[in-house]
Amino acid sequence: MCGWHDLYPLPVPPSWVPGAAVGILSLHFIQKLLFPYFWADLRYLLKVLTYGLTMEMYRLQGRVVTVLDKFVKLAEKQPHKPFLIYEGTVHTYRDVDRRSNRIAQVFLQHEALKKGDTVALLMGNEPDFIHVWFGLAKLGCVVAFLNFNVRFRSLLHCVSSCEPKILVVGADLLGTLEEILPKLQKDVSVWIMAKNSTFPNVHTLLDKIEAASEDPVPVNRRSAKNLKSAVLYIFTSGTTGLPKAAVISHLQILKGAAGLWAFGASSEDIIYITLPLYHSAASLLGIGGCIQLGATCVLKKKFSASQFWNDCRRYNVTVIQYIGELCRYLCNQPVEGEKNHKVRLAVGNGVRNDVWREFLERFGAVKICEFYGATEGNICFMNHTGKIGSVGRTNFFYKLFFPFDLIKYDFQKDEPIRNKHGWCEKVKKGEAGLLISKVNAKNPFFGYAGNKRHTEKKLLCEVFKKGDLYFNTGDLMVQDHDNFLYFWDRIGDTFRWKGENVATTEVSDVIVMLDFIQEANVYGVSVPDHEGKAGMASLILKHNASLDLEQMYKQVVTYLPSYACPLFLRIQEKMEMTGTFKQQKFQLVDEGFNPSAITDPLYFLDNSKKAYVLLTKELHDMIISGKIKL
Repeated sequence: MCGWHDLYPLPVPPSWVPGAAVGILSLHFIQKLLFPYFWADLRYLLKVLTYGLTMEMYRLQGRVVTVLDKFVKLAEKQPHKPFLIYEGTVHTYRDVDRRSNRIAQVFLQHEALKKGDTVALLMGNEPDFIHVWFGLAKLGCVVAFLNFNVRFRSLLHCVSSCEPKILVVGADLLGTLEEILPKLQKDVSVWIMAKNSTFPNVHTLLDKIEAASEDPVPVNRRSAKNLKSAVLYIFTSGTTGLPKAAVISHLQILKGAAGLWAFGASSEDIIYITLPLYHSAASLLGIGGCIQLGATCVLKKKFSASQFWNDCRRYNVTVIQYIGELCRYLCNQPVEGEKNHKVRLAVGNGVRNDVWREFLERFGAVKICEFYGATEGNICFMNHTGKIGSVGRTNFFYKLFFPFDLIKYDFQKDEPIRNKHGWCEKVKKGEAGLLISKVNAKNPFFGYAGNKRHTEKKLLCEVFKKGDLYFNTGDLMVQDHDNFLYFWDRIGDTFRWKGENVATTEVSDVIVMLDFIQEANVYGVSVPDHEGKAGMASLILKHNASLDLEQMYKQVVTYLPSYACPLFLRIQEKMEMTGTFKQQKFQLVDEGFNPSAITDPLYFLDNSKKAYVLLTKELHDMIISGKIKL
């Protein structure tokens, strides 16, 4: 009797097929073992190349397509799609386009603005920030974003450094305007977002917007001849001194706007922005990113931990932006149905490893997309694999397009270490080194407005060979053996607190204005379970002078942003100096603010009492345990 197999014999594969299958499986296991991130790296690199080739194609065709051009096209293509949602009110792409046209028409009619003129913008998070920004950009103006936390001398410095023809002030910042108006340059025309003004020689904008035409201004007003022309000034504390106006080009905006897309966001996403718009993270990555995608943005006046997830549920948010502090605040909130949301991506920087893990555990399957990039810098890293703690990853091909290195740094002399031949030396993998990125035609450094000296200070010459030029990020990084990069610390006279850079020289300059202070040495100290470093000032009193804590409190809260006010004071009799006659900070930083280990008098800025109070062991323990909120 014939069997089935006799009637229909199974085909025998060629002898090479089993060997090929084994080979493919072996290659797969070898790839997983030796190159576990190969496919993730390849996908990310292809995205970078695709975007770069698109921009290069535009250049070869003689077309310069800016983010604003993309927005105007979207307003024509999808006029009724929500672009901004603010406090429940929807502003469509067409709404924002038309209102920005009105603002452009107002300034075209009432001010003799030329293409390339600078206009400073002092406003909080609100739709009119974007309307004014876009309206002025349509006139070909360079818009300077002013940090509304900055006060008095620092704010006047910011205004003067960018040399604006006009200053536009939000209705909720008229108190700040009142402080600086008497000392503001007389050639700066001031406009406020109001219908009436009590200030002399100050113009009102809202009444004129209502009467203005919605017609677009001529396209040639905004058209850019090349992507390297300046379009924004965004202020950064950098590593020293007063805030500096970083020059932002069309090229940088396009790169920043591609960030959300590179992390996997799409036109269907709804992005929640609670960070201040004067920051590049919110304006370039957030608003610019929405335009790049053709997506919708939910804009919040100010971050609120208690309202955060309710807002996400209410508006069906799918992408959020963060800084490290923001994630910690959310983790410190009471547990209450946090996984009931649609958020899938969280894009930002500065989150600690423990907070990262707790965030994922508390809030569900949200992909944390950590990245690294300085506002004025020419290098960026993106953690496309989700590796906890890393700011990004590099490989041979990435370094080919974006050359960078980590070099040895002398902390005592506060400068890169050079060998006997005068060249800098690279650190080994696993060692902390100063991040520097090569400056070339593809990765330019545009510097700071009106300050050639500060621009030159950010550059390192003759690093590895004669004639080379590198941008000094001022950041120490570590590259591990798997080529993941980790932020280590900042160098120079700066530290980071509440998501902001604090320049120690700016703080000490404010403190030494007091008549009883001889010298002030400002630095940052670590506080458990807090990102960044809290401000601390070591003070030397003048001969026969006594410490006036009431005056001290009044001075810092009046002249400094809240995040820059020193939380701790230390009164010393002698200021230690380095061998190069700089104030010694390293030992002070190590000693911290523990009254049990320090014999000098210590004081704490108690916001609940609006005063500096004696830092006792009990108070110190409450700060360390988190019972007192900083």
